[in-house]
Amino acid sequence: MSLDKRNALQLAALAATLLALSLASLFVGVADISPVDALLFRLTPIQKQILAITRVPRLLSAVMAGAALSIAGLIMQQLTRNKFVSPTTAGTMDAARLGVLVALIAFPGATLLQKTAIAFAFALAGTFAFVRIVERIKFKNATFIPLVGLMFGNIVSAVTTSVAYRYDLLQSLVTWLHGDFSMILRGRYEMLYVGVPFILVAYVYADRFTIAGMGDSFATNLGLNYRHVVNVGLVIVAAVSAAVVLTVGSLPFLGLVVPNIVTLYRGDNVKYNILHVALLGAVFVLACDTLGRIIIYPYEVPVGLTMGILGSGLFLLTLLRRNARGAQAA
Repeated sequence: MSLDKRNALQLAALAATLLALSLASLFVGVADISPVDALLFRLTPIQKQILAITRVPRLLSAVMAGAALSIAGLIMQQLTRNKFVSPTTAGTMDAARLGVLVALIAFPGATLLQKTAIAFAFALAGTFAFVRIVERIKFKNATFIPLVGLMFGNIVSAVTTSVAYRYDLLQSLVTWLHGDFSMILRGRYEMLYVGVPFILVAYVYADRFTIAGMGDSFATNLGLNYRHVVNVGLVIVAAVSAAVVLTVGSLPFLGLVVPNIVTLYRGDNVKYNILHVALLGAVFVLACDTLGRIIIYPYEVPVGLTMGILGSGLFLLTLLRRNARGAQAA
C-alpha cells in the first residue's frame, strides 16, 4: 500500500471516529434528546435550546481544546527534541494558572479577553524560562528534562496556591486545576477560537519546526533563523495553553500522549503529522468526556479525571513500545 493511500485511510478512520463521538456527545446527557427526533425535526423548543446552549458549545470546545493542545504538545516535543515534554510537564499550564490568579487579584473587573491576555503573558514567560533552563543544563538522559519541567511547574503551582490561600481565592483556583466541560455554555467557550489562527500558523511553520528540532547548528547551517522559529513555537504553545486553561481548565496527558502515539506510526515530520495529531487529540478528549458522562449517569466524572487515568495508561504503553523498538534497533 502506498504512503499516500495509507495516510488517506488513517485520516478517514480518525475523521469517522470523530464524527461518531461528536454525535454521541450531542445526544448523551441528563436531558433526553433522541437522534431520530433531531433528524425528523421533532425536537421540542426546550430540546432545541439545550442543544444550542449546552450540547453544541460543549462539543465545539472539546474538539478545539483537544486539537489545539495536542498540536501545542507536538510543537514542544519537536523544539525540545524530547518526547516527554508537553505544556503539562514544562510548567506552561501552571504559569497560565498563576496568570489567571494575578488577573483575579489585580484586575477583579477584567474581561475574559483581558484575563486571557494576562494568562498568556505568564504562560509565555513560564515556557521561555523552561526552555532557557533546558538550554543551559545539558542532560545526557532525556527523562531528566521533563523532571526539571515538573519541578519548575510544582514551584509555580506552590506559589499560586499560597497566594490564592492568602487572598481567599483557593476555591476559585480549583476551577482551573481540573478540566471540566460541564460548565461550558454558549458565551463561555468562544475564547477557544483564539487557538484557531495559532493552529494555522503552526501548519505554516510546520516544516521549520521539523528543521529546528534537528538542533541549532543544523538549522542555522540550512539558513533557518532558529531563534525566531523557536519563539514562534513558544508563542503558539502559550496562547493555546492560556485559552484552554481559562475555558475548561487543565487537560492532563493530552499534549504528551497524542503526539507520541502519532509519531509512533507516522515518524517525526511535523507537517505530515499535524492533522493526525489534531484529529486524534479531538477524538481523545471527546472519548474521555463522553465516558465521564456515562460512568455514573446521570452524574458526571470531570474529563480531567478520566483523561488522567486513560492518559497515564496510554503513556505507559507508548513508553514500553518505544523501549521495545529501541531494543530491537540496538
